[in-house]
Amino acid sequence: DRGGPRDLAAIRAGLAEAASVARRLSGDMPARFSAAVRALTGHEELATCLEAALVADPPLLVRDGGFIAPGHDPGLDEARQLRDEGRGVIARMQAQYVAETGIQSLKIRHNNVLGYFIETTATHAERMLAAPFNEVFIHRQTTANQLRFTTLALSGMETKILNAGNLALEIERRLYEGLKARVLDAAPRISEAARALAEIDLTAAFADLARGEGWTEPRIDDSRAFEVEGGRHPVVERALTRAGDAFIANDCNLTPGDTPAIWLLTGPNMAGKSTFLRQNALIALLAQAGSFVPARKAHVGIVSQLFSRVGAADDLARGRSTFMVEMVETAAILNQADDRAFVILDEIGRGTATYDGLSIAWATLEHLHEVNRTRALFATHYHEMTALAAKLKGVENATVAVKDWEGDVIFLHEVRKGAADRSYGVQVARLAGLPPAVVERARVVLEALEKGEREGGTRRQALIDDLPLFSAAPAAVPKPARGPSKLEERLAALHPDEMTPLQALSALYDLKSILGG
Repeated sequence: DRGGPRDLAAIRAGLAEAASVARRLSGDMPARFSAAVRALTGHEELATCLEAALVADPPLLVRDGGFIAPGHDPGLDEARQLRDEGRGVIARMQAQYVAETGIQSLKIRHNNVLGYFIETTATHAERMLAAPFNEVFIHRQTTANQLRFTTLALSGMETKILNAGNLALEIERRLYEGLKARVLDAAPRISEAARALAEIDLTAAFADLARGEGWTEPRIDDSRAFEVEGGRHPVVERALTRAGDAFIANDCNLTPGDTPAIWLLTGPNMAGKSTFLRQNALIALLAQAGSFVPARKAHVGIVSQLFSRVGAADDLARGRSTFMVEMVETAAILNQADDRAFVILDEIGRGTATYDGLSIAWATLEHLHEVNRTRALFATHYHEMTALAAKLKGVENATVAVKDWEGDVIFLHEVRKGAADRSYGVQVARLAGLPPAVVERARVVLEALEKGEREGGTRRQALIDDLPLFSAAPAAVPKPARGPSKLEERLAALHPDEMTPLQALSALYDLKSILGG
């Protein structure tokens, strides 16, 4: 009982479109589609009833009335006619009273307290309260500026009008209850039609994507295989295509047995690690949803669960920091993932101290390998973890290739076997727009830390202590090469010896306007 006239109109429109779709899908169809098409038919009686009963654009609420179409119910049409003609009678009565009294400002108004009443300004009070008008016009109320009256004829007409309006609304409510009951009786078949439309819509959308985006049919079986050739991220690819750039496709093979089931992925920020993780999870999801997938070739064994631990977010309302949220999500994966799950983890342990984070990430990877025995992609900046590939048979190192060119990092977005040699964090910081002095200072500190790491902990601390303060030894920031400014060009074009005083004054104002003055 929470619906209204517009809901009935929505069902009417839905059943009409269902019949239209069924007509367009006639002919030879796969069995699953044929069943869906059959579910769209057989609603003609209800659709015809709703079409005949409802106006084109009904109101939201039943109490608003006006949603039953004219001609559907004779009793309703009669009540509406009386209600609507009554309003015309009121207008004619007002004109009659104006003529009788000679008061052009006389009006018949209505409110919820007095109903219909005759209103004149206070300037006509003496006339309206004197004979002969006081015998016809019955005084009801005086306000600061108006007098209000009624007549026996007006009161009688008000009763007729109010009864007609209420009667019309009551008839509409009764008719609505009947229509609602018919819809509820047909609810199971309407639900079947809705499911059929949803399946046709989804299938058509998948087909459109497969053809338009060059997707391929995946091989699905009951194995634990996960092998993708030329996989792509559909959303990132679409964004790059609109910008006129190409998406770099990558392979992924996590089939347990002869090949490792876990890839440990290293590489700098912005290189594409997160994209690679998510695109493979999306391929697994799309394949099991019945869609073609964005890849040249794909073999996906049944995935029982899909887990992701990506991004950074807090839950302060529940007292959870960013790191706590990360740990809660990681705990859910380690406690629930089975050997048919597919897991992507991005930067485990980054929200705490370096050695704490490294320890947690290390133990998490070992647990996934030894206990969960799941297929997983594990992205990290802890290069120390790449040593696990030599210790764990099911783990293999992979990295996103980059090229260091004259101090700038160029992202190739290619996933290759092997480990990253470094993180390129300082270069990425410069690309992000950090002030050059900050970037240069970070490079100096990084070199000192790396030198101390090679020479031992005590030596590292000594090197850090010897680093000059940032303010005491600012890095030289080279000024970017640039051409002459607009102001300089204009000054160079001036020849003072050849200018009159008026020209010189005009040139001065011109130069000032360039500076924004």
